[in-house]
Amino acid sequence: MAKMSIKEFSLLAVVGVACVIVGFVLAAALNLTPPVSGQVDEETIKTLDQLSAAYEHVAKVVSPAVVNITTTVTTSPQSFNSPFGGGGGPQGFQFFGPFGDFFNQPPQQYQMHGEGSGVIVSSDGIILTNNHVIADATQINVRLLDDREFTAKVIGTDPKTDIAVIKIDGEDLPVAVLGDSDQVQVGEIVLAIGHPFSLVNTVTQGIISAKGRSNVGLAEYEDFFQTDAAINPGNSGGPLINLRGEVIGINTAIATSTGQYAGVGFAIPINMCKDIMEQLLSEGKVTRGWLGVYIQPVTKDLQKQFNLDTSDGALVSEVTADGPAEKAGIKSGDIITQFNGQKVKGVNELRTMVAAAEVGSEVTLTVIRDGATKEINVVLGELPENLPSSKQEQLPSEQTLGMVLQELTPEIAKQLGYEGESGLVVGDVVPGSPADNAGIQRGDLIVEVGRRRVATLDDFRKAMSYVPQGEGVLLLVKSGDHAHYVVVTP
Repeated sequence: MAKMSIKEFSLLAVVGVACVIVGFVLAAALNLTPPVSGQVDEETIKTLDQLSAAYEHVAKVVSPAVVNITTTVTTSPQSFNSPFGGGGGPQGFQFFGPFGDFFNQPPQQYQMHGEGSGVIVSSDGIILTNNHVIADATQINVRLLDDREFTAKVIGTDPKTDIAVIKIDGEDLPVAVLGDSDQVQVGEIVLAIGHPFSLVNTVTQGIISAKGRSNVGLAEYEDFFQTDAAINPGNSGGPLINLRGEVIGINTAIATSTGQYAGVGFAIPINMCKDIMEQLLSEGKVTRGWLGVYIQPVTKDLQKQFNLDTSDGALVSEVTADGPAEKAGIKSGDIITQFNGQKVKGVNELRTMVAAAEVGSEVTLTVIRDGATKEINVVLGELPENLPSSKQEQLPSEQTLGMVLQELTPEIAKQLGYEGESGLVVGDVVPGSPADNAGIQRGDLIVEVGRRRVATLDDFRKAMSYVPQGEGVLLLVKSGDHAHYVVVTP
């Protein structure tokens, strides 16, 4: 390797220094100065400090109003579960010997204890919590953050929404401020405060992950917020809070395969809670609007059959006799798309809207009937207490062929409870057929085929002749007391 002369070395050094200087100049101009480990710019620190201060302030202000609820439920076992079945042994036998006294004694009462959370919402001691927290309790104890303890009494409960109102008598009680859950947005930062695993005054933070969650299976009327704020056993009944320190929901449940936090929690919007609470306080019960229809989702097959542009809406499968809907002219086959100008996305949305409406009020329904859109005014009634639950109302929406039909005679109608009806009875279902697999059963009544009433086998065949070969056919099927639409694909 050739040796470098002093002149060449000096020139190279000058070039190197120049490059370093140019690099620093460019870095400064482009703001590319490498960060020093552990340093954060003052503006970022200021922003983070403000956010942290908001968390601290909200927790400090609201926590005193969040209470720990412990319950006692007194119960007695049905029997001692022995290998003999029944009680301690075969019926009519007395046990003797060393364990005779144990087996022969009458059933004793047992006490079970539960724990949850709640939030004080008025200075006179009204507390919002979950129904499942205090259900069947023979004693309810409430402990505040300042260690004061009270015995609470139940003002009212609403199992259909899992809301309960209880009350304590005390002075200088801390009170939480209730917000407006209609203003809550997905992505909004929230805090959950409660007493999970008996850990008093636990605060967790997350966001609103989704709104309007239904079909969760937690309550009959569902319109939940979904949040990733950590919620665990014991949090139930506690508040979900925004960064203004307002209660926007009541934490209710989590979705988990382990029984513990998995990132998906649900809270009842506070506006629904306020409405239920006000009714329980003033009337001692909850009244709900009643439309008098059975509804089902609009599936893709049904959408095609009804020539709809969307699967939004709720399909009326049956109209209750002498109910509000029948009096207003609602018919089976109508698709309800709007309720008082609000879009109806599906079955649960419509049920919640109707239930929240005032009994006796007149509402406007937008429906699609035979391809035409029309508006119908309905005066809502009061939901009867003996109606089937929502899980019974939401009848299956898709079934298929594989059945033997027979005409409805007066004798069969009397036997199956179809007196005054017309249609074709499903006399048998071929085992393993599409109908069998889909749930069609003997005793179902086929009322319509392709929107055409059928009373005889000839009616059925004629109606089927209008169905293009290979396409699905729309049936109106009555099962017991209720009817529903199905699309049958040959």
